[in-house]
Amino acid sequence: MTDKKPAGMPVEHWVEHQIRQAQERGELDDLPGAGKPLPKRQGGAVEWVVQKLREENHDTSALLPPSLAIPKEVAALPARLAELRSEREVRELVEDLNKRILAVHRGPQVGPTLRMGPLDVDEIVNDWRASR
Repeated sequence: MTDKKPAGMPVEHWVEHQIRQAQERGELDDLPGAGKPLPKRQGGAVEWVVQKLREENHDTSALLPPSLAIPKEVAALPARLAELRSEREVRELVEDLNKRILAVHRGPQVGPTLRMGPLDVDEIVNDWRASR
């Protein structure tokens, strides 16, 4: 859907027009699950989204408020650092994480309070260097 909606055309009509064109081009033929009922799911929309993300191997921590997602990211930091090949990459990763930690503290509170401060970049770089 790269074309712009014509001025004055209702969105519903434009969407239907796009669908009709895709059908005529055959882009909707042989889609996975075509003709099959949607699977029954327990719970509401959020549970469905979480399940779908897990099925497609996506990280569900994106659905968490930053005050819960950042501690999970810090806990996973040693594994991420082990994959990095240069001190510059380690520094950039930790500095980016620190920026997000500070942004959570400065911004409006969403979810529980974040109970950690910025990480010591030099200490983490030294630990990374010692582990190599």
